[in-house]
Amino acid sequence: MILDNKLGITDQIELAKTEEQISKQKAKLLFDSGDIGKVEVGKFAGLAFIHAYLFEEIYPFAGNIRDVNIAKGNFRFASLMYLETSLKHIDAMPQGTFDEIIEKYVEMNIAHPFREGNGRATRIWLDLMLKNSIQHIVDWNQVDKEEYLSAMQRSVVKDIEIKALLKQALTDRIDDRTLFMKGIDVSYYYEGYSRFKTEEL
Repeated sequence: MILDNKLGITDQIELAKTEEQISKQKAKLLFDSGDIGKVEVGKFAGLAFIHAYLFEEIYPFAGNIRDVNIAKGNFRFASLMYLETSLKHIDAMPQGTFDEIIEKYVEMNIAHPFREGNGRATRIWLDLMLKNSIQHIVDWNQVDKEEYLSAMQRSVVKDIEIKALLKQALTDRIDDRTLFMKGIDVSYYYEGYSRFKTEEL
């Protein structure tokens, strides 16, 4: 099923290519314009701001809570019925330590508030919490795709694995533009998007 989009694209491959190109350009602009400083750190409102920023030129639902139930493989994300309550709970979760931040990140992943683009927006949101509270971010170049995806899958039951994986990839280069751009590329690669390099767009 092709997602409803503002560009009138009806071919899945064309949509994926266009989505990657435009949203990576927007991710680059988010950093370069300083708009990333407007994000409400650790709040759903901040995540919605990031999501809208990346995807508003492509999808009418950008930044808005999904209105359908969604699943990936055998896992069903938070039911629509409980989604808003879940997001309020996540907003109230502490974010002062590395462990607290990863626990909050895992809960947001389970909530999966948007129709599409959750992972890419939420990884930026995660790094902003880490930067704000512990003056570190994840160097996503150090995090293997398969290890990350399997650790995130298992984090629903136990978060030890994802904590260990991300902890070993922490860096204090929190304002490094090159690291941010490469991190966007890796984040997109996790989701199967690797046609464009963010830095070159």
